[in-house]
Amino acid sequence: MPVRLRTPSRIHITLIDLNGSIGRVDGGVGLALNEPYTEITAKEDEDVMIKGSAINLDRFRISASKMAEFCDKGIEIEVISDYEAHVGLGSGTQISLAVGKAFSELYDLNLTTRQIAEIMGRGGTSGIGVSVFDYGGFIVDGGHSRKEKKDFLPSSASKAKPAPLIARHEFPDWDVIITVPNLKGFSGKKEVNLFQRYCPIPLDEVRELCHIILMKMLPAVVEADLDEFGKAIRRVQELGFKRVEVEQYGDLIRNCFSLADCVGMSSTGPAVYAITDTNARNIARDIENYFADNGFKCSIYITKARNRGVEIEV
Repeated sequence: MPVRLRTPSRIHITLIDLNGSIGRVDGGVGLALNEPYTEITAKEDEDVMIKGSAINLDRFRISASKMAEFCDKGIEIEVISDYEAHVGLGSGTQISLAVGKAFSELYDLNLTTRQIAEIMGRGGTSGIGVSVFDYGGFIVDGGHSRKEKKDFLPSSASKAKPAPLIARHEFPDWDVIITVPNLKGFSGKKEVNLFQRYCPIPLDEVRELCHIILMKMLPAVVEADLDEFGKAIRRVQELGFKRVEVEQYGDLIRNCFSLADCVGMSSTGPAVYAITDTNARNIARDIENYFADNGFKCSIYITKARNRGVEIEV
């Protein structure tokens, strides 16, 4: 019987600790989104077959081949919707988990999302994508013990298990504007080099970042205080590994942070998000015009946080 899955995308607000002196590394803060999203239908097949007009056709094929090798089963997948890779919205993890969950549902494998992530090699640095797949909402993960992960590496190069979920909250009903200029973020060897060049991050920056997350950002989410949340987001752009990520674009990304009260860059970019409770279309236009003035066309999404995880229909 066919199965349909729709997964969220995500904002990755920041990694927390790329100093590691306390005995853990990584950690992350992020947020599930309604749009863009990955949606597929799948049914049993003897071979691996991918249909539909997927942007990330190779990613679907690689993910399906890994699962086929794991369980010695085939699959036919039709891609209904996907979105840009390597722009900071987590498409790789959501594709991998959606494909793995489709196999599990079709063949009664009873695999947890964490087990699928391990098979697919996802979540080795940030656990945000794995957690938003299951639960949606506003997520904080606890990173990895240095006993398990000794080096500073991105998820694509890390063999660590997905990081544990340590906090999850419903996100307020604010508008979320996603602007994706037509350039690529960091991936592969380029991303590995970024970690190796700039880590460890100074401990004082990590300490301030932890203070902001615990005593400003998390309470602002719980109390639906957009002003305080915006202050936290603005300061986060100037700290830790997020500062490093933003600096890779020179002034291009940094200069658009002044266009609204709550603006940041997701993951290694170049996707920029703005969160507001008013004038979302005007803010989206201002950010789009800013990038146009600098020679970049953009994809724009005006959406909401998604306070639930993957949708599965059999």
